[in-house]
Amino acid sequence: MVWIAVVSAAAWGWLLLGQGFFWRTDVRLPPGRAPHVWPPVAVVVPARDEAGMLPLSLPSLLTQDYPGPFEVFLVDDGSTDGTGALARELGERYGGPRLTVTSPGEPPDGWTGKLWAVRHGMRLARGGAPRYLLLTDADIAHEPGSLRELVAAAETGGHDLVSLMARLRVASAWERLVVPAFVYFFAQLYPFRRVRRSGSRTAAAAGGCVLLRSAAAERAGVPEVIRHAVIDDVSLARAVKSTGGRIWLGLADRVHSVRPYPRLGDLWRMVARSAYCQLRYQPLLLVGTVAGLVVVYLVPPMAVVAGLWARPPSVAAALLGAFGWLVMTVTYVPVLRYYRQSLWLAPTLPFTALLYLLMTVDSAVRHHRGRGAAWKGRTYAGPGRAPRVAPEER
Repeated sequence: MVWIAVVSAAAWGWLLLGQGFFWRTDVRLPPGRAPHVWPPVAVVVPARDEAGMLPLSLPSLLTQDYPGPFEVFLVDDGSTDGTGALARELGERYGGPRLTVTSPGEPPDGWTGKLWAVRHGMRLARGGAPRYLLLTDADIAHEPGSLRELVAAAETGGHDLVSLMARLRVASAWERLVVPAFVYFFAQLYPFRRVRRSGSRTAAAAGGCVLLRSAAAERAGVPEVIRHAVIDDVSLARAVKSTGGRIWLGLADRVHSVRPYPRLGDLWRMVARSAYCQLRYQPLLLVGTVAGLVVVYLVPPMAVVAGLWARPPSVAAALLGAFGWLVMTVTYVPVLRYYRQSLWLAPTLPFTALLYLLMTVDSAVRHHRGRGAAWKGRTYAGPGRAPRVAPEER
């Protein structure tokens, strides 16, 4: 246990100082200067069975106080709950001729449904020759100045892609336990400071809010080049950065997710649908990930308990475990503050990490049972495979 605790403590020392200060939450949208002429923007919103979310999100887009011309293209991706009709009704109430509601039909083989819908919206948007495309989900609400601030930041910084990780909903007990950790783990995998560094290979975006320069999209061949991607936001950022584009990713202050995940099962499905895809469907990567989660997140509290329980007590194991647990707790505090949650949740991160470990294993089990990554009634069983309808996953 002592030697395992040494490895865990060393890992936390490196994570604290050597992983791009991932735990800091001060990477926010930089202020930008107002351009002399505000460029045209097209907002593309893929939506599949989102009638419950649209009244909370679509009006926020249609009523943006953006000084330049902008249009909103809502792409109804085969909804069965009246999403398209509701969108038209909201458009008449809030946006008038600014909103176009369209449908792309079912995706062909090799395309995920969301990216097929995005492609359709982008093609329609080209008629207005927009300089920027705002790709945003149907469950994302934007405060009135959001679009203006995104464009000003992109123009001032010369960015080809500006993405904000929307502030996720934290209302239920399970959301408080799981959601802040989701952001913490995401930032650990893709440190925001490394994402924006031009010489770094790290590339990521948050799919709920991506402002993309049209010229960069054409240069990168987006979305065709990522048409099969389940984790489309990260794939999009990689495509843009690999062709010389400048990208930026940070935490949002004025962009919010309105989708509720009140029960553990809701959060479980959200994570499990794409966790194994993140590991490129590789069993060895799954084994390595599980081992890493155990050593980094579970060993510290285990070492404390085992060290104190042993007869005679192992002071070394207990101290090393306490060090790792303390660093883990301290680095989790900024995310909890960002979400305005009780700091008493910080020491519970090992338990939350255990939940994520089980979700990841379940994701792999689903894949090998042929169920794959499921969302909104479609299942993607693996790279290059056609989506199939999965009503049980709705």
